[in-house]
Amino acid sequence: MQRDLIVRYRTPVMGIGWAVATPFTQMLVFTLVFARVAHVAVGMPYRLYAYIGLAAWTLTAAALREATNSLSGNPVLLTKVRFPREVLPIAAVCTAFTDFVVGVLLIGGMMWFYHTGVTWAVLLFPVVLITQLVFVAALALLLSVANLLWRDVKHVFDVAIVVWMFASAVVYPAQDVGGWLGAILAANPMTQIIEAYRDVLVRGRPPAIPSFTVTAAGSLVLLAGAWTVFRRSERRFAEYA
Repeated sequence: MQRDLIVRYRTPVMGIGWAVATPFTQMLVFTLVFARVAHVAVGMPYRLYAYIGLAAWTLTAAALREATNSLSGNPVLLTKVRFPREVLPIAAVCTAFTDFVVGVLLIGGMMWFYHTGVTWAVLLFPVVLITQLVFVAALALLLSVANLLWRDVKHVFDVAIVVWMFASAVVYPAQDVGGWLGAILAANPMTQIIEAYRDVLVRGRPPAIPSFTVTAAGSLVLLAGAWTVFRRSERRFAEYA
């Protein structure tokens, strides 16, 4: 993780630029599509709405993309060095988290530009962030093991992550989708996490208590299960590295 951060932020301006480039560019594209063409109403400036969703989503996608290859991409470490193997996928999450922190600064700038007032609800921002990190860390552990044992997992992940993004209400309001599809979107943990960010940062209210509580509790359970699977699979790592 330290090596990745040093390389990325060796030139601070470029490091910060790359950290926000992907979500910012996507925000501009989706603003054109949903705000200018489809005229989707989101109850706040659409650029701010979209960027919050995209910044949160980029944290998840970037962390899982790196974590998926974290074990399979380091065979020498797995076979010749003794260390806690879970460090590799967790380091991928930490690197993505660093980029997210930079993105939060841009969110703050956008809130100032659009004259969005800060309320007491912003104090719940760390709760939402920790919930996301727990959820992502759990998936990172599972995906890293799965891709080491079955190398095609990374290809399935590349497809699934695109579908998952559009199933997470990143750039459109989930409440506008009804029926069974709306129920699926509402059950998606990332939908709850992204909406929670918008609640505490812009809407000035706490996250939806029942649904977000389920997401937070489920993330903890998932992390415990993922950790158990990782530790039990660890004895086979050298065989598949």
